[in-house]
Amino acid sequence: MIQSGPLFPTLLKALGDPTRLRVLGLLELEELSVGDLARCLGMAQSRVSNHLRVLREAGLLIERHEGTSTYLRSALQGERGADAYAVRVWSGLREGLATLPEAQADRVRLADLCARRRAESSLFFDRLAGAWDEIGAHFSSGQARERAAACLLPPGLVLADLGCGTGYFGRSLLGLAGHLILVDQSQGMLDRAAERLSSARGGTRLDLRRGELDRLPILDDELDGAVAGLVLHHLESPGEALAEMRRTVRPGGCAVVVELAPHRETWCREALGDRHLGLEPRDVTAAFRRAGFEEIRLEELEDRYRPRPPGGGEPADLALYTVRGRVPYLRPSVPRSHPST
Repeated sequence: MIQSGPLFPTLLKALGDPTRLRVLGLLELEELSVGDLARCLGMAQSRVSNHLRVLREAGLLIERHEGTSTYLRSALQGERGADAYAVRVWSGLREGLATLPEAQADRVRLADLCARRRAESSLFFDRLAGAWDEIGAHFSSGQARERAAACLLPPGLVLADLGCGTGYFGRSLLGLAGHLILVDQSQGMLDRAAERLSSARGGTRLDLRRGELDRLPILDDELDGAVAGLVLHHLESPGEALAEMRRTVRPGGCAVVVELAPHRETWCREALGDRHLGLEPRDVTAAFRRAGFEEIRLEELEDRYRPRPPGGGEPADLALYTVRGRVPYLRPSVPRSHPST
C-alpha cells in the first residue's frame, strides 16, 4: 500500500534528486560534517547546505552537535524511529545509486578523506608520543584503569585480601569481587578496613575475619583468588602462609603477593613491625613452588613503597615486585592441612 499524508510529498521531493541520493549514500557509510560532504561531493558548501535542508525537513538525517560543529548521518539504516516506508523506498533506490558514475567518484573521495585523516591522526600522536606521559596521562586516582581491568574478569568472584591492614589492597577489589574476605590478626586493623571500605563497596559483600595467615579462617577451596599485599615480610615463616593460600584457593584459581625487594631501612623493624627488610624475589618464587603452585610468575613493578620514618625526614623509596601462581586443577593425593575454623 502506498503511504499518503502530509509528509509523503516531502519524502518524494527529498528522494527525487540525484544529489540528495548521493548525500544519503555517503552518510550511510560515514558520519560527516557539512564541509566533509562538500569535499566528497565536489560541490560548494552552500549548495550542499540547501540539499541538507530538504533532507532534514523530510526527517532523513540524524544530527550530532559537538561544540560549534554539526555531524550528520543517514536516518534510513533501520534504526529505531526510522520511517519504515522511507527505509523501503531508500532500499530500492540504493541499488540504482551504485551505478551512477558521480556516486562512485563520491566514494573514492570519501575513501581519500578517511585515509588522510587516519594519516594525520597517526602523525599527530607520533609527534606527541615522547611527551604524552607528561601532558595526557594524568588521572586523579587511577581507578579508571583498575575498573577497566576488572571488567575483563567474570563477576561474582570470591576473593580474599590476606593481612588486609586498613584495606589498601582490598579497595582495588571492590566492584570486582562479589564476595571479599578480609583477614587480619589485628581487630583494630579490621575495624579501620571496615570503616574505609564500607562506603565504597560497589556491590561487593564484605566479610571481615580475624585470624593468622598461617592458619587462615577460610575453608578449603573457598576462594577464587587471594592477594597478600606487603605481608610476607612481617612473618617469621612466609612459606606457611603460602601453603594456606594454596589450601584455600580453588583448583585453577590464583594467588598473588606484592612484596618489598631487600633494602637497608632498618627503622622499618621497629616502626612498621617488619621481621625482614624485604625478601629476595627468588626466595618467594621458590616458596610458591614448594607450596604447590604452578605457572609461577615474577614481575617487577613501577610502583614504589614510600613509608615515612618516625620523627619526620624524607620517606623511603622501596622497590616492589609481585609473584603469582595458579593452583593446579588436579591436586595431589596428600593429606590436607588443618581445616580452618
